[in-house]
Amino acid sequence: MPWHEYVGYVGSFLMLQTFWMKTMIPLRIAGITANAAMIAYAASAGLYPMLAMQVLMLPVNVWRLAQMRALVVRAAQAAGGSFQPSALLPFMRKERHADGDVLFRAGEPSDRMFLIESGGVRLDELGHRLGPGDVLGEIGVVSPDNRRTATAVCEGQTVVYSLTTDGVRQLFFQHPDFGFFLIRLVTERLLRNLDARAGAPGAV
Repeated sequence: MPWHEYVGYVGSFLMLQTFWMKTMIPLRIAGITANAAMIAYAASAGLYPMLAMQVLMLPVNVWRLAQMRALVVRAAQAAGGSFQPSALLPFMRKERHADGDVLFRAGEPSDRMFLIESGGVRLDELGHRLGPGDVLGEIGVVSPDNRRTATAVCEGQTVVYSLTTDGVRQLFFQHPDFGFFLIRLVTERLLRNLDARAGAPGAV
């Protein structure tokens, strides 16, 4: 049997293996190896349609592998808590509010989360005040019923940035660093809210 037929069998076996793999990085590595083997086989055997297909598939698999490796690195960095809320600004809308303006009331439907740029926001039910750099309204955005858990009132001239519920969902899936940040923030706030309802300071 010619050597290129052995290579073809190896490539076919590796390609078959990709249909059984459940994790993406090993699947892409197997796919790249299969592409290389099938390119060698097709070139030696003069199978030019197969050669063209494998040559086109190889860079796609390499590109997808690079994307997955980058995603793993970003997820590891996100888990370490490196995300800064200011990174959300390009996706948010700026709002200016006067003293006493109500951003939202407890029990209302939740359609946005906020990042405070200047001024302050008082959370009436919890007796807590948030200032520049703080995020609020995220619990209502991700809760099953999308309802606000407290009333937020502006103190003084306040500038906030808002991000819609749809925007939060898109960023959650597209940016793992934001996803980890949001999970940590919601968990922390829920624990603080429990303490607040027991008489300790809390947040929304």
